[in-house]
Amino acid sequence: MDGDGGDSPTSSVIFDPEGNLYGTTPRGGPPGGPVGGYGVVYQLTPSGSGWTQNILYLFQNGSDGAYAEGGVIRDQAGNLYGTTLEGGAGGGGTVWELSPSGGGWTLTTLYSFTGTIGSFASLTMDAAGSLYGTTKQDGALGYGNVFRLTNSGGNWTYTSLHDFTGGSDGGQPYGQVTLDTDGNIYGTAATGGASGNGVVFEIAP
Repeated sequence: MDGDGGDSPTSSVIFDPEGNLYGTTPRGGPPGGPVGGYGVVYQLTPSGSGWTQNILYLFQNGSDGAYAEGGVIRDQAGNLYGTTLEGGAGGGGTVWELSPSGGGWTLTTLYSFTGTIGSFASLTMDAAGSLYGTTKQDGALGYGNVFRLTNSGGNWTYTSLHDFTGGSDGGQPYGQVTLDTDGNIYGTAATGGASGNGVVFEIAP
């Protein structure tokens, strides 16, 4: 990738049913923009023996957020979901939805975090369409949290499922969470725990 089409991708990519790839970069953007840029969402389409890149969205460091470190997930309708580290109305990053619209793509900010550093991780979606994720240094205590966003008629309700303390429960989760069939949530935190070197956690309903 060059700087105009994104820079320094840190997350994995996903396929759609047609074989296109989708991903994010935390840096990069258009010529004449801020140094380093605020990141992009991109699509790679198979083209002959190679791939053609399409930039679906350029982050502006406004209400949309900035620095998309985590990757994207996709629902059955073709909407993409992801997070940013910074920006948004609260300054602590965002959760966003990017939807196909009239031959282009429209970004909607679903939630804006307050704090200092939002999410490094891709989101996880359950069978009901709720979104789960982590933040590194947001949450009530500044050590990160695990959150859920529930959709009801197009309105998204935010719930913090656990605010890390930096103690025995750990702190600063970077990774994506995993759900089992009973609704338990599993993940890791980079710091804290009995030895101070992080934890593997479970959050039960």
